[in-house]
Amino acid sequence: MGYVWIVASRYLRSKRRLSFITLISLLAAGGVFVGVAALTIVLSVMNGFEDQVQRRIAGTNAHVAVLSADDGPLTPSDSLAQAIRSAAPGSGIAPFVYGKVMVASRRSVDGMVLKGVDPAHEPDVTDIMAHLTPSRAPLDGGDLPGIGLGEELMVRLRVTLGDVILISLPAEEPGGIFGDIPRVKRLRVSSIFRSGLYEYDSSFGIVPIGTAQEFFRLGGDVTGFELRVPDMFAAREAARAVETRLGPHYRVTNWIDLNRNLFAWMKIEKAVMFTILILIVLVATVNIVSSLVMLVMEKRRDIGVLRTMGVTPRGIMRIFLLQGTLVGLAGTSLGLVCGWAVADALGRYKLLRLPGEIYFIDTLPVKIAWTDFAFVAAAAVALCFLASLYPAWRAARLAPVESIRYE
Repeated sequence: MGYVWIVASRYLRSKRRLSFITLISLLAAGGVFVGVAALTIVLSVMNGFEDQVQRRIAGTNAHVAVLSADDGPLTPSDSLAQAIRSAAPGSGIAPFVYGKVMVASRRSVDGMVLKGVDPAHEPDVTDIMAHLTPSRAPLDGGDLPGIGLGEELMVRLRVTLGDVILISLPAEEPGGIFGDIPRVKRLRVSSIFRSGLYEYDSSFGIVPIGTAQEFFRLGGDVTGFELRVPDMFAAREAARAVETRLGPHYRVTNWIDLNRNLFAWMKIEKAVMFTILILIVLVATVNIVSSLVMLVMEKRRDIGVLRTMGVTPRGIMRIFLLQGTLVGLAGTSLGLVCGWAVADALGRYKLLRLPGEIYFIDTLPVKIAWTDFAFVAAAAVALCFLASLYPAWRAARLAPVESIRYE
């Protein structure tokens, strides 16, 4: 490889007759640089969005939920809790009550998901208590049971802290003297629930589990149990283990399967963005082909001399392959450095702000994944190498005598 490296590197240096070819090579390296930098920055931002969404969903919802197979209430017991803990060791566990209700204020009526939680054990399974403001006694309504309302839901109901709202559950057989009386309960808005996800902030109401049990007439029963496993990305395996341990009378869900459509969409979007931006690098490789073809035509006599000195066609081919690959490596290296610097600055200094009323976060999230950088670098260098194949093959096919005689 000694002579191959020497000849290829000398051909990359600017000469008076080759200044135009050198310019095309610089443009090719610049195109690769722009494509690689743009691709790494976009992938880092998309990784940041995906990470933020996953963590906020997994923080608001438990990693695993244990429910009755017939969707009926469950009776808490030490044996059931022990069976769940043995199937998912190291997991936090807490009961919960869950149901849909109508909610009315003096100015508006809306639907709401009412969730009853145990304030003492809920921090072991979700971040709900941390999302309630004020944090001190967030579910204490004083003379009335307290409720934490989602921020967006409060806007729709046009209520503030301290206001009284009415929750109701329509009767199964309404009407008449002998009909069921709708369940109604007065609550005081004692805190604001802010998870950062519009879906939850616009539909959730958080109350103590005793308040929910009383309203839904469950007695001491609950809707189910929530679990937080040590590794949130192993929730699917933990759910299977719990379901196997408990048997067919229980149904176990996990946060990954419940949000699989959202995560599938994110993966597709990431693949589409990668495909679109890699086209920038592909366009840059056209300049590599052009510069090498012109260089082969310019260096025909040199190729003939090298062949008469004993260089094989494979050696000639390796010279031009190395030259095209070096152009790609230069652009790729600069692109990786620039992409990392810009992505790190965006994540570290929060340079770009987002409208909080549209997005669930107010700054552009960034997560640098070195696997993405390595994949982008490999793809860019591979494209440059493939672009160099045709000019190198043409150079290797030149006949020595005709190349020397060429003027």
